[in-house]
Amino acid sequence: MAEARIYKRPKSAMQSGKALIDQWVLDFVPAEAKKPDPLMGWAGSGDTRQQVQLKFPTCEAAQAYAEKYGIAARVHTVPPKKLKLQAYADNFR
Repeated sequence: MAEARIYKRPKSAMQSGKALIDQWVLDFVPAEAKKPDPLMGWAGSGDTRQQVQLKFPTCEAAQAYAEKYGIAARVHTVPPKKLKLQAYADNFR
């Protein structure tokens, strides 16, 4: 049985806007550890599910997909953001 994790796509460090952060992603958990290739030294494995990343508009859609295809999925929720609103003058108090 395949295992997966479902999470909301995080904002990258180089991103200031909110594009593509509404998507939910389903990633498969690696079935085997990566090992270095003896010739090139690159890390790799025979598990091709690591290359698959499915995107969904909602968490419920991702869970429905996992349930339909018998994938044991864990949902990783995002904690709510707390905005610290302050004026520029508050920096000098």
